[in-house]
Amino acid sequence: MRTLCSSTLIGEFFVIGFAGLVAMKDDSLTTSTVWWVCGVAMVLSVLLCGMITRPGGVQLGWALQIGLILSGFFVPVMFFLGAVFAVLWWCSVHYGRKVDEIKARWAASNGAAQGSAGPDAA
Repeated sequence: MRTLCSSTLIGEFFVIGFAGLVAMKDDSLTTSTVWWVCGVAMVLSVLLCGMITRPGGVQLGWALQIGLILSGFFVPVMFFLGAVFAVLWWCSVHYGRKVDEIKARWAASNGAAQGSAGPDAA
């Protein structure tokens, strides 16, 4: 799960940065406000890569997805990109957990098979 979720979060890092560049063209937003908000979101996306397997990591990822969708009020294309990344996030979590389960079953069955056929089995 960690690899899939981290890949999604790194992709979001770049999208947030590019959205910040677009948002700077909005006259109602100051440059410092745009970069503070984008900077915090970008740092959060990178920090979440390391926190994804810890308790609350996936929930923080969902909060980032919601924030990304809501940023569409300032950069309209982010409604679409936020929704795309929310779907990618769901897929990363869902299929990442399935891959982790398959790996654990394989490791357990492979470990059991090697344990019974070890050199001390005689």
